Order: sequence, then structure tokens, then C-alpha cells
Amino acid sequence: MWARILSLITKELLALLRDPRGRMVLIAPPLIQLFVFTFAATLEVRNVDIAIVNLDQGRWGRELVSRIDAAPTFDEVISLASIGEIAPAIDSRRVLAAIEIPQDFSREIEAGRPARAQIILDGRRANASQILFGYVNRIVGAVGAEARPRPLLTEGIVRHWFNPNLIYRWFMVPALVAIISMLTGIVVTTLSVARERELGTFDQLLVSPLTPLEIMIGKIAPGFLIGAAQGTLFIGLAVFVFAIPLSGSLPLLYVAMVFFLAAVLGVGLFISSISSTQQQAIIGAFAFIAPAIMLSGFGAPIENMPGWLQVFTLINPLRHFLVVVHGVFLKDMPALEILANTYPLVIIAAVTLPAAAWMFRARTQ
Repeated sequence: MWARILSLITKELLALLRDPRGRMVLIAPPLIQLFVFTFAATLEVRNVDIAIVNLDQGRWGRELVSRIDAAPTFDEVISLASIGEIAPAIDSRRVLAAIEIPQDFSREIEAGRPARAQIILDGRRANASQILFGYVNRIVGAVGAEARPRPLLTEGIVRHWFNPNLIYRWFMVPALVAIISMLTGIVVTTLSVARERELGTFDQLLVSPLTPLEIMIGKIAPGFLIGAAQGTLFIGLAVFVFAIPLSGSLPLLYVAMVFFLAAVLGVGLFISSISSTQQQAIIGAFAFIAPAIMLSGFGAPIENMPGWLQVFTLINPLRHFLVVVHGVFLKDMPALEILANTYPLVIIAAVTLPAAAWMFRARTQ
């Protein structure tokens, strides 16, 4: 039995590597996602242009402009002559934000009274605007603190646990361990049966000594091996190339990865079983992958989603595995917590694999 399964696995891997489209599936998506997610997809706001209308000729108005101009966040600080020039600058997307410093800004500070500066943000880029507001607010607060006639008795010190310098890459690259292994594994699996049907070799496979269960195992195993290999590759890149700390247990991470891949490959085999062509299989795979990523907490916090949608995310294997990946990399997640997030993956795999087996047998009869 195992010799037959091993022969089928070898045949599947050779067929995949010899097919130009198969090689493209293995090489192009991981490289594209590594580049896009690591270097382009970031929530950090840098190199943005900002406009300033400084109606104050005093010391503190000039100090505020100087500090904003020196901040590395801003690429160009554009001086406007009047408040009326703010709307065209934001409407044309010339700047992301504008600051109006009123005439009495320095006078109010010197008198010991609260001074106000208006910050106008481009609401079309809501997330970037809110982050930029935080940057500007800290600069304004620093100027106000320096101008106080008496120092504050207490001072708040901000410390960010697990990612002290707020390096966005520390969040992004570990997530690619889950996303890339899912993407590659499920695409390879969805193409397996569909490729046999499209080439007309599926009937030959059915009349071979292989049983339907052995065929199913032979079709799932290549996706599992390739998904695990690419997950391992990205773990190595995260640690040795991007210098992201691996704080937790690597063996427990692999335990969770096994059940994660089992869950998503069951979905992949189900899609492959109902697909007649490779094109249909690819479309079906991405019909699952896109919602899985969106509902995983990767792009938007699950807590911000509607209540009914949060319940729906519980059946998403990527949601649970992302918690494990980030926990193992960044915060040395305890073993019990890792197992608590692996348990849903076991349940999902226990549903998807039998469903895929049932559909596979139904289509082979």
C-alpha cells in the first residue's frame, strides 16, 4: 500500500515540476507576496507631504514648523500663505494633511494658557490620516511640554510589548509563513485531480491497483510537503534574513502547521474533486483564499468586524494559525495557549478531510 502511495506522490511531484504552470505556482506567488507584503504592504506612514499655514510670527510657531520639517515622517513641508489654500492642496492630493497655526499661538503659550493648532486631514485615506495625526500630535505635545513654565510632575513613558520599535515587518513576515503555505498547498492540491481530468488520465488512475483512499492520500501529500517546505523557507527568511526573533517553541509551531495544512488541503481536494478543468480549480481556490485572508485578522482586526461575521471567522483555519504564528515568533506563547488555538484546526481538519474524501469517492464512482 505505502509503496503504491509513494509512487503516486513521486509521480505527482514530477508532473507538477515538469509542467510550466505548476512551476509558476510554486515560484511566482511566494516571491510576489514576499515582495509585496514585506516591502510594499505596510501601515507605516512615511515620506508624505504636509502643508502648514503659519499665521503666528512668534517663537513657538516657528519652533513647531521647524520640528515638523525635521521629522523623518514627512518628505516635503509645503508653506501656504492663507487658510484658503488648504482645501485645494488636500483636494488635489498634493498633501495628506494641513496644519493651521493661529496668530495667538505663541502668545497663548507665553501666557501659560493652552494653545491650539488645527490639523486638517484627508479622510479619503482614513487609516493613514489617523496615523499621521498621531505623529503630528506628538510633535505639538513636545513643543507644548517644552514651553511650560514648570515641568510636569509625572511623565508617561510608552513601551510597546513584543515589538518595541513597532517594526511592521515583524508582523508581516511571520504572517507569510501561514499565508504562503496555505496558498501554495491549496493551489497544488486543487490542480491535482483537475489536471488528471483535463489531460484524460484520471480514468487510467482509477483502473490502476490504487484504491480511492490511496489516490486521495497521494493527491494530498504533495500539497502538504510543498506547503510545509515553503512554510519552513519563510521561517528561515524571517529569522536569518529579516532578523525577526523566534521567541517560542518551534516544534509546537510545526504541530499547529500540520493540522493547519490538513484543514486547508481538505478544502483544496474538495474543490479539485468538483472541478473539471484546471481553470475551474484555480478559480475555486482563489474563491476560498481571498475571503480566508480577509477574515483572518491579517488585514483588519476581527474585533472590528460585525458580531455575526466574527462568529463566521471561527471556521477559518487561517485565523487560528495566524494567532499561533505571531504568538510563537513575538511573545513566546505558552504551550497551552498554542494547543488551545490548534484545537480548532483539528476540528476543521476533521470536517474538511472527510468531506473531501466523500466528494472524491462520489466523483470516482
